[in-house]
Amino acid sequence: MKFPVLRTIRGQLMGALILFELIVVGIFAVLLVRQQHAELQQHLRRRLEYQAYLVSAESGMAIQNHHSQDLQTVVVTAAQAPSVNAAQITDMQGRTMASSDPTTLGQLTLSAKERTYLRDLTEPEIFATSSSDWEAVAPVVAGGRVQALAWIYPNEQQDRQDLSSLLRMTVVWSLFVFAGCTGIAAILAQSITRQLATLTRATRRLIQDPEDTGAFPLPAKSANEAAELTIAFNRMVAAMQEQRAGLNETLALLDSMLANAPIGFAFFDRKYRFVRVNQFLADMDAYSFALHLGRGADVILPPAMAAKLEQSLEKVFQTGEPVRNLELAWETAPGRTRSWLAHLYPVRTDPETTRWVGAILVDTTEQKRSEEALRRTEKLAAAGRLAASVAHEINNPLEAVTNLLYLIRQEPLSPASEHYADLAQQEVARVSEIAQQTLRFYRQSTLPAITNVAELLDSVLTLHTGRSQTAHVGVERDYPQSLLLFCFAGELRQLFANLITNALDAMTPEGGRLMVRARAVRQDDTEGVRVTIADSGCGIPPEAQRHVFEPFFTTKEATGTGLGLWVSDQIIRKHQGRVRMRSRASGTSTGTVFSIFFPAHGAEPAEAETEAEQEAVP
Repeated sequence: MKFPVLRTIRGQLMGALILFELIVVGIFAVLLVRQQHAELQQHLRRRLEYQAYLVSAESGMAIQNHHSQDLQTVVVTAAQAPSVNAAQITDMQGRTMASSDPTTLGQLTLSAKERTYLRDLTEPEIFATSSSDWEAVAPVVAGGRVQALAWIYPNEQQDRQDLSSLLRMTVVWSLFVFAGCTGIAAILAQSITRQLATLTRATRRLIQDPEDTGAFPLPAKSANEAAELTIAFNRMVAAMQEQRAGLNETLALLDSMLANAPIGFAFFDRKYRFVRVNQFLADMDAYSFALHLGRGADVILPPAMAAKLEQSLEKVFQTGEPVRNLELAWETAPGRTRSWLAHLYPVRTDPETTRWVGAILVDTTEQKRSEEALRRTEKLAAAGRLAASVAHEINNPLEAVTNLLYLIRQEPLSPASEHYADLAQQEVARVSEIAQQTLRFYRQSTLPAITNVAELLDSVLTLHTGRSQTAHVGVERDYPQSLLLFCFAGELRQLFANLITNALDAMTPEGGRLMVRARAVRQDDTEGVRVTIADSGCGIPPEAQRHVFEPFFTTKEATGTGLGLWVSDQIIRKHQGRVRMRSRASGTSTGTVFSIFFPAHGAEPAEAETEAEQEAVP
């Protein structure tokens, strides 16, 4: 149990004085009681010895005169004495001959210890039957020999009352002493601690509000050590105010930098636990500020990466040298990698000791993804330029082959040769169409124009004919040939190619169905064209559907860049269109449907004019 009053100097002085008084009074009381108890025991022994002499003498005379009937009178008379509780006379075998309790006559009532005195005694003996009970036994001599034994049992009630009265007097006296000493101690403690109490109150106010220094300087009303302490404290507070002004400015700058810097800051102790982090790092690793403090790096990093970071932290602690460009990369999901770049440096409180290690952490995940996507885009662009070059170069020999087939058909041919020439002419026309469509992807128009939607869809499907046939994908075309739209033809061709490519990628090895539909519709009082591309592929998982239009998000792992649908979304926005997606990735029926609505005049003319101006710049 704690006593708050003992935490003060006044309480400690009074407590020490009271404790000293308790010890002194306690020792005095113990000695007094022991002395009084010893005196009472001595008086008791004397009374017992006297009563034993008296009863034994009278009993001896009665037995010698053969007046055994007088023995009962002797013990009854003895028991009536204030200091005697009971008395009895027994023969040498312990049988009661006379007793102040007549019911015990003729009985053996002696205890085992009393029976040890059934022998010839020469004088009375005083003995204790327990720690507080005493008895006296005396020989009854008649005819020159011991005929019986007289037993005296004392009445100690009066002695106990005397001892209790002494204790009460001692307690009353102690209370008066306590009251007097406590009053004197309180007066002395008040004079000593008054100055300290003033200092304590002002210090508490300063602790609660370090800016509240209105109570300082404190007055020094005496010339003792407490006053000297007050004067020294006043000087210390004044110095702290000066230092705080400069320190607050420095801390404000540091806190602003830590809070608003677009990089993560962290500090680690020697057990690799977070001592402090900034909010940017808490947002970066999706753990709250409180979850970092006191916890190790394995809270936010996988075990392997945490061990790598801890190894570098230990190196900084041991050598005092910074560690720069430490790459930490781990896989968060299949095909999804996260990477950080860490710079570690020592934080010293003295020139020789590294107390903490600071860490500057930069999330390079998007940068890595961007670099990888850029590399893939460059490869695709190079492949596109190569395909355009190949398509351009193919046109020349195709034209020669077409001319040669024309000349061959001018000659008389057998029916079989005529059939073969027709087939060759068709295949050459097909190759020429593929080459033309490839060139259209590469050479896109920079101005919006009225475009036939059916021709755009046909050109894209023609490029994917070989792949769809190889994959056993049935293509269903459902759109009128006269459907027109004001748009950037090349960008819509890219949009449709992205969606059809994704649909074919989603097909199973057993094949599937691809449906392409276009209709002139009216939506929200706006005329336009709705294009629907649906497939019976594997579908998109629910957790991935809300991310499909984000840059660098892909479910194709190593084969995807994560830019196709993002670019498609930008094209749709540029044409002021709206897209809806439905997908099912489980159950008996799976597949994905993209439905895109284009306003009839949705292409943005401002951007078209800007692109035209840029195109005109030499």
